[in-house]
Amino acid sequence: MRAVFLDQATFSSEIDITMIEQQVSKLTCYPLTNPEQIIEHSRDANIIITNKVVLNRVLLTQLPELKLICIAATGTNNVDLASATELGICVTNITNYANQSVSQYVFAQLLNHFSHISDHNQNVRNNLWQQHHSFCLHGKGMEELAGKTIAIIGYGSLGQAVAERAKAFDLNVMVSEHCGASKIRNGRVSFEQALSQADIISLHCPQTADTTSLINEKSLALVKPSAVIVNTARGGLINNDALLAALREKRIAAAILDVLDVEPPPADHPLIANKFDNLIITAHIAWASKQAQQRLIDKIAENISAFAAKEPINVVN
Repeated sequence: MRAVFLDQATFSSEIDITMIEQQVSKLTCYPLTNPEQIIEHSRDANIIITNKVVLNRVLLTQLPELKLICIAATGTNNVDLASATELGICVTNITNYANQSVSQYVFAQLLNHFSHISDHNQNVRNNLWQQHHSFCLHGKGMEELAGKTIAIIGYGSLGQAVAERAKAFDLNVMVSEHCGASKIRNGRVSFEQALSQADIISLHCPQTADTTSLINEKSLALVKPSAVIVNTARGGLINNDALLAALREKRIAAAILDVLDVEPPPADHPLIANKFDNLIITAHIAWASKQAQQRLIDKIAENISAFAAKEPINVVN
């Protein structure tokens, strides 16, 4: 089987792809692939590995040798699954590889927000403690996580991992039901209750037609002014204009975003251009610990091996 990796540069250069190489007769890796390069790069491939390169119907119909698409992620919105099925192309994805990485990121950010670690470090670097009248320079102070309530929006493996770690910090965990659900499942609360009672709102749901702009003007009106929103899922879950207005007017305390609706964002992206103190943005790195990246790559090799044995796993179409 001949395989092509269309966007290897979305992974760290330290990640070992040996296990994938062992499953195929030939592996060709491209750092990135522009839309106009997809056919050229994939023409003879039986297997395509793609993280974010979009494979639509027009492209898939021009690749008669293609038998397997390995999405190097959990989300599948970059591949036309219906067309792949019609054309007899198996599509697989990867799950449960970044639970530790994402949950660690969420609490690293929350601890920095509530403990103001960066500011306390800077106080010493700026000689403020050395010149202070007391043994203790309070600066921006600290707040405990214990006793606060965290609402988990999206209770798959990532949401569950965050909930598990939240309990270790003595946070009260609320699991939100789907927005608009007619029935509240056991152990969950309504979407509206989750938003209105939470001190921390952590987003972990996929972006679908139902969840796009899930956090909007209406839903933000339910959130407490002291609440913090953390998004490590998809940028499109949040309406940019509504979030900016809430931050500007201090109707929420802060937003911590690892994802945006356009990635990489243009310099004039509204959330980038408005440099609010209560808005923290990182470059879609919550998933990307070295260990998580390696687990993902190794799981791709497992998907290829299973497909070759005619017992495919992690099939999404």
